Amino acid sequence: MLYAILSTFLVAAIAPAVHRVTGRASGWVLGLLPAALFLYFLSFLPAVSAGEAIVLSWPWLPGLDIHLSFLVDGLSLLFALLISGIGFFIVTYAGRYLEGHRDLGRFYVIILAFMGSMLGLVLADNLIAMFVFWELTSITSYLLIGYNHENADARKYALQGLFVTVGGGLALLAGIIMLAMAGGSYELSEILASGEVVREHALYLPLLILILLGAFTKSAQVPFHFWLPRAMAAPTPVSAYLHSATMVKAGVYLLARLNPSLGGTDIWFTTLALFGAITMFTGVFLAFRSTGVKQVLAYSTVMALGTLTMLIGIGTETALMAAMAFLLAHSLYKGALFMVAGILDHEAGAKDFLQTGGLRTALPITAAFAILAALSLGGVIPLFGFVAKELMLESVLEAPGLVGILTLLAVLTAILGVAVAAIVGIRPWFGARAETPKTPHHEAPPAMLAGPVVLASLGLIFGLGPGLADEGLVNAAAASVQGAPVDGYLALWHGINWPLAISAFSLVAGGLLYWRWEQARRALAWVDRAAEYGPEKGYFKMMDGLVWISEWQTRVLQNGYLRYYVIVIVAMTAGLVGVTAQLFDVSVGTVHFERLQIHEMAIIAILVASMLFAVLTRSRLGAVAALGSLGFTVALVYVLYSAADVGITQVLVETLTVILLVLVLFRLPGFLNLSSTALRLRDAGIALVTGGMITLLMLSTLDARLFDSISQYFIEESEPSGYGRNIVNVVLVDFRALDTLGEIFVLALAAIGVYAMIRFRAEDHRR
Repeated sequence: MLYAILSTFLVAAIAPAVHRVTGRASGWVLGLLPAALFLYFLSFLPAVSAGEAIVLSWPWLPGLDIHLSFLVDGLSLLFALLISGIGFFIVTYAGRYLEGHRDLGRFYVIILAFMGSMLGLVLADNLIAMFVFWELTSITSYLLIGYNHENADARKYALQGLFVTVGGGLALLAGIIMLAMAGGSYELSEILASGEVVREHALYLPLLILILLGAFTKSAQVPFHFWLPRAMAAPTPVSAYLHSATMVKAGVYLLARLNPSLGGTDIWFTTLALFGAITMFTGVFLAFRSTGVKQVLAYSTVMALGTLTMLIGIGTETALMAAMAFLLAHSLYKGALFMVAGILDHEAGAKDFLQTGGLRTALPITAAFAILAALSLGGVIPLFGFVAKELMLESVLEAPGLVGILTLLAVLTAILGVAVAAIVGIRPWFGARAETPKTPHHEAPPAMLAGPVVLASLGLIFGLGPGLADEGLVNAAAASVQGAPVDGYLALWHGINWPLAISAFSLVAGGLLYWRWEQARRALAWVDRAAEYGPEKGYFKMMDGLVWISEWQTRVLQNGYLRYYVIVIVAMTAGLVGVTAQLFDVSVGTVHFERLQIHEMAIIAILVASMLFAVLTRSRLGAVAALGSLGFTVALVYVLYSAADVGITQVLVETLTVILLVLVLFRLPGFLNLSSTALRLRDAGIALVTGGMITLLMLSTLDARLFDSISQYFIEESEPSGYGRNIVNVVLVDFRALDTLGEIFVLALAAIGVYAMIRFRAEDHRR
């Protein structure tokens, strides 16, 4: 399993070389990888259909008891087959669609890396591994959406998708850590078996909210739905892959995967069912309102994602069967339709449905399979989309709550869904021949037709024989989501019932809506005005606010004056220490001033006198001398308390520092003026507060020993492990070698800076 995932990244690395060698055949050659992966995952089908869950694990972070583990069950296998199977058609399709593009080699790298990331996400059994792959899908999708990086919209909307999904990913990270705390493990297979424990845990509500934020942003649920249609700035092969089988379904996968552990509660049902239903209707409504070919398909994907979320939230056996059937049906028809959209663009230059019409004579094969896929989108018998739609309607009618609102939204979605399917399946192919930007003279090449032909045909085959999809695939996936075997089955005919009546009504009403599409669109012109106050507007306002805050903090905090940097650092440190001490009720240890001896009082007096002189003097050399005196006195403290080595080091550092400061000050111009009294009082106040807070912090450690001292370890291991009897030296050069190396780098950089300042001053004098 691990090697299967790694193979995608390995082939991605060599994809440009393969493209240079194989030329226009590169799509077919590189498509061998997802084809091989599809066959490999297909070999798991007999075991999974028998109810077996296969777990493969390798040690990853043994010190933290974290493993790189993978889980193959019905749900992960369904996704893996879709990712690799549709991935084959996408790679071969892209080879011809982007033929001649100067960056085609780069496209192969990113799309294969994206494929590997999605496979890792759906197969991971470890929460940390799943999150790593989750973020990799966000990064690679950002690169795919912004593939045409010279286009301003591509860059803009790639960044938008990245911000929304990565922001949700941060919430997800916090959520899965809480989930691991509640479930007692980072392994999904163990967490799913302890659902009662998780649901009764005090962290259930906050972890649920955080995980839902991650899932909703990834799968474009309202109010985060706006980024997905904007991702259409990507090339069509990317849109087809993201929308049919991969990234946008990652959030749905997460909800389905965690259903046995998090589902079954009122908050789970209400949130998922309500947000899913609203997203479902919003998506199909905006699809009906749009005219761009890819925009219509993108908004219909939002509709599908909302439907899947709603069904997972309903959580009944019928609903989960419907969710898995709908997932498969949508992947088939949406992959086909997006590739058809690419053919319309490639052959006719048509990007908008208003530019199309009468193309069935020029593109007969494309038209036939586009209509077949559109019928599945509309839920027309005998397509597999009809089977899934009937189950969806039945699930809504049997929902354990919110039946009224869910039924209303489901009926409206069914009607508008038929109208959208008619736009896709009728508008480009029938009617008067439209003047398209390019005149198609022949069908698309086989590499571009293979995907629509096979995927649309599978939608018909699975519709005529639902058992082919049910046995061992949909049923096993639904069982994984439920966490127990399911007794449901898929059938083309369930008799005359309410779902069938709603389907028939939606066909008639949707057909009438399509007949009046132009008039309906004009009547919905208010949508554009309402969008000015929608969530996307809020996103851009948020981004403008971030820019404003960045400009403000740059102007105020990052202003180039070292004294302000020091003030901010020490003031924030003091503030954080004070707040933390207050929140955690930190107590201060008892100080025994009566134990002070006369020589210790003398050292303290010298320290205070040196500090006051450095602050009050107007002489630069006097200030340097006072600071040196302060440093040498600190060295005396080290010696007094038996840290002779540290004292010697302190003396050497202070001597070099004083010499360097004197050399630098001699080269710098004299002070033009002194700071005002107000500024000096401000600095004094900050210094006193900071010093007092650090003093209290140090005193609080006198009575706070949470762990045994490590001194004994150094004493015992200094000679056998570090080969030295000078414990301090061994600690510096062996136990803390990297820390010491870092200090050496700091000193070296400081010396280089001093040298540059002196040389710059000397050159300035010569001029």
